[in-house]
Amino acid sequence: MNALNISEYTQSLGLQARQASAAMARADSATKNKALLALARLLRANVEPLQIDNAKDIERATAAGLSAPMVDRLKLTPKVIDTIAQGCEQLAAMPDVIGEIIGMKQQPSGIRVGQMRVPIGVFGMIYESRPNVTIEAASLSIKSGNACILRGGSEAIDSNKALARLVQQALVEAGLPAEAVQLVQTTDRDAVGQLIAMPQYVDVIIPRGGKGLIERISREAKVPVIKHLDGNCHVYVDDPCDIDMAVRVADNAKTQKYSPCNAIEGLLVARSVAEEFLPKIGAVFAAKGVEMRCDAAAKTILHPTVRPELVEGLLKDATEQDWFEEYLAPIISIKVVEGLDEAVAHINHYSSHHTDAIITRDHMHAQRFLREVDSASVMVNTSPRFADGFEFGLGAEIGISTDKFHARGPVGIEGLTSLKYVVLGQGEIRT
Repeated sequence: MNALNISEYTQSLGLQARQASAAMARADSATKNKALLALARLLRANVEPLQIDNAKDIERATAAGLSAPMVDRLKLTPKVIDTIAQGCEQLAAMPDVIGEIIGMKQQPSGIRVGQMRVPIGVFGMIYESRPNVTIEAASLSIKSGNACILRGGSEAIDSNKALARLVQQALVEAGLPAEAVQLVQTTDRDAVGQLIAMPQYVDVIIPRGGKGLIERISREAKVPVIKHLDGNCHVYVDDPCDIDMAVRVADNAKTQKYSPCNAIEGLLVARSVAEEFLPKIGAVFAAKGVEMRCDAAAKTILHPTVRPELVEGLLKDATEQDWFEEYLAPIISIKVVEGLDEAVAHINHYSSHHTDAIITRDHMHAQRFLREVDSASVMVNTSPRFADGFEFGLGAEIGISTDKFHARGPVGIEGLTSLKYVVLGQGEIRT
């Protein structure tokens, strides 16, 4: 497509989505759930055809020299397909929040004022790699009564097209417009620029991918963006705390998986428990090959605990940049702090305001940490790896937001809705 054709094409997608959004907003729970259950059934019935299309993406990615982890993320195995089908069924079983009225209060004038939850309208989602995101986004869009325009990565184009066809088939089967979920059919990057600059059709953009993608979307979009740029998360080990619990949580928070945005990158330790805690966690990290970038106090304590032949490779001096860094790798920054005040100040200055946790036995310290740490998810005595829409009971997650307006933290169904005021009266007039 040339630039003019791409502009016409994306405008057409936008117009069709806007028209479809009205029908989706009117749809009752039974109709939306019928579409979701039909989609789950179609996914399971089309495992082999989906894998044939998926194989084209895998072959192209391998030939292009994509790394093994990247190729792995593209795969639609029978297990992956069954998991996304289960996700559709779980969403269908969840309560429908659309139309619920909250906070209804009688005013002195006699009127009653509350807020009704309604769909946002149309959202655009721009994402990379994993084709299963196509189904996650489509199913959340259906459940929340929205229309959406999806633009997946070029590396998964055949898989995404195949999945999108099943979504549209399920919508039609349920009596809903096929255009309620549309996939951008071109891999031309100009389509992204067009999609994020159509406020007359698109109400919000949700980018999901690498920092470069999200920075570009945030910079160029002419519609609101729900996003997070970094996942520089922390665990703070407080005094007093259960040391064994602190070791278990810090280990899980860092090493259970290195690549997610909710894995920790920074470990803060109260000075009064550092001599007891750091040798234990240091031994765990050293055994797993985790590089520790430390301030002077932490390095002094950790040095005797790391085997001499490993010291040079695993124990290093932290730089100022390390406190800001999202490694997404077996590397962690470690700092000894005087106590809660310094820990909170460090987190609020250096973190990406994604997810941060305290390990403590002091109830007042826990309450202060919850109140004062300025992050989207704040935790006490548990792993930041739980910062996830499914783990939070949202059914599914379309992304994580570190913004403060509208949606914050894992974004599920409610994050794809808006509240409008509703006023009920019996003929009252203002005097």
